[in-house]
Amino acid sequence: MKQRAVWPAVLAVAALALGGCGSASGTRSSPGGSEGKLVVWDWKSGEAAAAPYIEKAKADFARKHPGVTVEFVAQPYEQYYTLLGTAIQSGTGPDVILFNGGGRIRDRADALLPLDEYVAEDRQRLGGWDAFTKGGKTYAAPVTLQGHPIYYNRTLYEKAGLDPASPATTWPEFIADCATITRKTGAKCFALGNKEGYGIQFFLSALGSGVFTPQQYDDWTAGKRDWSSPHVKRIFALWKETQDAKLNSDGPNSTAMFNDAFAVFQSAKAAHVIGLMSDVGHWKDFNEFLTADKLGVMRAPVVVTGSTPSLAYDGGIGYGVAKWTKDPKMAADLVRSLSSTDALSAFYAQAGAIASDTTIDVSQGGPAAAAIVADIKTGKPALHVALSSQTLDLMGRLSQQLLSGSITVDEVVKQLAASDQAG
Repeated sequence: MKQRAVWPAVLAVAALALGGCGSASGTRSSPGGSEGKLVVWDWKSGEAAAAPYIEKAKADFARKHPGVTVEFVAQPYEQYYTLLGTAIQSGTGPDVILFNGGGRIRDRADALLPLDEYVAEDRQRLGGWDAFTKGGKTYAAPVTLQGHPIYYNRTLYEKAGLDPASPATTWPEFIADCATITRKTGAKCFALGNKEGYGIQFFLSALGSGVFTPQQYDDWTAGKRDWSSPHVKRIFALWKETQDAKLNSDGPNSTAMFNDAFAVFQSAKAAHVIGLMSDVGHWKDFNEFLTADKLGVMRAPVVVTGSTPSLAYDGGIGYGVAKWTKDPKMAADLVRSLSSTDALSAFYAQAGAIASDTTIDVSQGGPAAAAIVADIKTGKPALHVALSSQTLDLMGRLSQQLLSGSITVDEVVKQLAASDQAG
């Protein structure tokens, strides 16, 4: 993920997260960098749940820079990085830009200003910095922590005669519990959506710590990846085995993760789902359907002896400053306001974001949120975040072929190794 202060968090996300998926508003805006004005591009500010967060951030910034106008432009997430690419090529556009952590921002670091001199005071308060760094320089301040907990439905466990307080800790036990749940309730083991190719990313990061040894895990995130390793092949074999054994919900390659797969879990048609910590497909969403006391969170079952299961998380989303902005310090001050304690507290309370701010109290979020935050202390970087966006795109396509049976595990890891090595 490394300095591990404290998430969780779409997509990529949302992907949400991963990092998350955001609603869209119009794509037109005044050019950034004009005197007395800053323009922000993101995919969050158009969402009702993010409104209190944006207002708190704007109020904090206004106290530092009275009279300066801040314009937020919520772009459609599906087109976000394409639109941003056009702005980068022209050298004009927004002053402040929202990014997913990992490959999405690292691939575009040349268009951003390093923020290290501006955010030094925030280092200890915020966690998740590593997802926004490249070459030892920091290019965004983390807003959320994003990770991939395995959620489970405690009611289905109870109906199946299983103890919901003691989910399986090994893969054979987990498979046995899933068989019991399906036999007694009709629910599948996993709710899975892989239409966008995101399912394999979540699977790799959520279950990888139950396959890799701690040293292998650390080597992977440090860039020393052995794609020919039996442990790497085991993860992709496991992906195929879950489909072959009918553990997944129906039609994963034609099911969108956002939000169809999560709806399968929320409707109790599947007992487990690999979700997010923040934004969407997370504890707050699931609490509304299952109720907080019926939502469980478990660590990855041990698949290979010698592994040490842990929560996979990184910095989720964060704001950076464009290289072409006319006033870097003022733009950096806006980034700091967007990652201030008051603003992030509002983001947590209203949207359920596991914020990057380590000082925020999440005790009112229910047992699942508390369990996630407790696991952050021993968490490790998500495995898929270490990969480039090109390799992730390829992995998504190959994962669909694996589920359909049109490619072998050996062929998958060979192609992914070549992509990874090509950078």
